[in-house]
Amino acid sequence: MLAEQRHQLILRALRSGGTVTVTDLAGQLGASAATVRRDLLKLEEDGLLTRVHGGAVIEEDPAPFAEAAEANVTEKDAIAAHAATLIEDGQSIILDSGTTVHRLARRLHGRRITVITNNLVVYEELVQDDSVELMLLGGMVIRESRMTDGFMAEDNLRQVHADWLFMGACGVRSGGQVMDTTVAEVPARRAMIAASDKVALLADHSKFPGTGMVKICGPEELDVVVTNATSDGATRTALEEAGVRVVQVDLSHAQRS
Repeated sequence: MLAEQRHQLILRALRSGGTVTVTDLAGQLGASAATVRRDLLKLEEDGLLTRVHGGAVIEEDPAPFAEAAEANVTEKDAIAAHAATLIEDGQSIILDSGTTVHRLARRLHGRRITVITNNLVVYEELVQDDSVELMLLGGMVIRESRMTDGFMAEDNLRQVHADWLFMGACGVRSGGQVMDTTVAEVPARRAMIAASDKVALLADHSKFPGTGMVKICGPEELDVVVTNATSDGATRTALEEAGVRVVQVDLSHAQRS
C-alpha cells in the first residue's frame, strides 16, 4: 500500500473515533509498527494530527454554543422532556454546559428545585424564576461556549451536593466511555460527577460515537442515558451491562406541554 493511501486511512480512522493506536493501525493497514510511526510523524509535521504515547489523536474544535444549539433541536427537546420527569420537587440538580441541558432548563420553570450550573445560557433562562434556587459556579467565562470553567468552578463543586447531574458529551464510545473534545473542560465535569448522587447523560444520536479525545467517565459512573439513538447496539449493550438504564425517547415527546 502506498504511503498516501495509508495516510488517508489513518485520517479516516481518526475522524471516526478521535484517537487511534499504533497497534490497531498496523493491523488495519497490514504494515509494521515502525511504518505506522513514520506515517504518524509525517502527518503530525503536516499539522493533521497530534502524536501521543502509543498512537495519535485528532482534536476538532467544538462548535460554538450558538451553532451547536441549532442542531438536532427536535431530538434534544424529546430528550429534555424525559429528563425533566426524573426530577422531583425539592431536589438539587447540576446542569452542565451542554446545549441539550439548556433545553432541559427550559422545562424547569416553576419547579421548586435548586439548580447549580456553569452554563450561562441556563443561568439566563432561570434567573428571573423565583421558584428556582439558582447557583452559578465561578471561574473564567468561556464566551464561545457560554460557560464558566477552571479551578474556581471545580472548587465550588467540592462545596456542594446534588441529587442529580444532567450532562452532555461530545461522544460516547462503543464501550460506553463518555468523551469530550476539550481537555480543559473535563476536570469540572468530573467534579460535577463527584458532587452528585446520580448522573444522567443526555445524548442525541449524533453522539454515538460522536467526537472526543478525552475521557470524562466510564459507563460505571452513569445511572441513566437518555437518547434517541437506535442503531448503536454495541454501545447500548455495554451501558446496560454496566448497570446503566438506557431510555430511548419518542420524538413526539418534543412538543412542549
